[in-house]
Amino acid sequence: MTQEMLTYHTEIEKVIANMNRVMVGKEEIATLSLTALLAQGHVLLEDVPGVGKTMLVRALAKSLDCDFRRIQFTPDLLPSDVTGVSIYNPKEMEFEFREGPIFGNVVLADEINRTSPKTQSALLEGMEEKSVTVDGSTRPLKKPFFVMATQNPIEYEGTYPLPEAQLDRFIIKMKMGYPTQEEELEMLARTASGHPIDSLSAVITRDELATLQSKVQSIYIEKNIQSYIINLASATRTHPSSYLGVSPRGSMALMKTAQAYAFICGRDYVLPDDVKYLAPFVMTHRVIPTTEATFNGVGSEVIVDEVIKQTHIPIRKDL
Repeated sequence: MTQEMLTYHTEIEKVIANMNRVMVGKEEIATLSLTALLAQGHVLLEDVPGVGKTMLVRALAKSLDCDFRRIQFTPDLLPSDVTGVSIYNPKEMEFEFREGPIFGNVVLADEINRTSPKTQSALLEGMEEKSVTVDGSTRPLKKPFFVMATQNPIEYEGTYPLPEAQLDRFIIKMKMGYPTQEEELEMLARTASGHPIDSLSAVITRDELATLQSKVQSIYIEKNIQSYIINLASATRTHPSSYLGVSPRGSMALMKTAQAYAFICGRDYVLPDDVKYLAPFVMTHRVIPTTEATFNGVGSEVIVDEVIKQTHIPIRKDL
């Protein structure tokens, strides 16, 4: 590891360690969240209420010297509540634009699937184009711009399924899972005299984060590994149980996350194992099973797992 890579690796470890002061037993989740951030993508966290989804986002946001905004999605939320609205100022005799919470660096979209698809779609342009159009004017968002959305499982009462187009905008989807008894005991001990999130402070600056994001793009990825990514994506499209496979945006997402993960691991090159490890987190929410497959209990997780097992992995003699 070069001295430069060692410096960057130290900064990354500081962020993960800071998040782990709040989250118990969730180092992998913290690492994946940071992977998405460095890849300049967005994260969707899905799990039952109370397992720490919102706390994870807050811990990441407080570890960065960035503007943090929170949107609590409810059934009556309007698109203008997300993007902002123009209000007439009688004193100046003109309309003034009031920015919505999407104009932040780190945006927590809490319980995103508890609002209507119309309001959910208000995030689409911002997540993809890094800008929003309001009243015919396109306004750029702040840099960096990172959305972490939480959602409850769709079978829960009062939830709306996210449209496929919006799911495709999330570079990674993951679940928190319940803690073990030992981890839960540690959580109780940490919060007995106050929550550690209250004393959390930033460990890297906005400029340092921007530098890390730019360095990720220079991580080397061999063409055979790029072909491996394409083969995985193509296999999801031709799988007999797949109605909709991974899009080209999904292939690019897998490449970017592999570069970011390699960077977090202190390497300036991507390994096939990076791609294999990240594929379930990047591809599963982009695959839609056929009706027959769903009826037979074959979900997108099963399809992606079969694709990974059946796709040839490049080995050293291939590189």
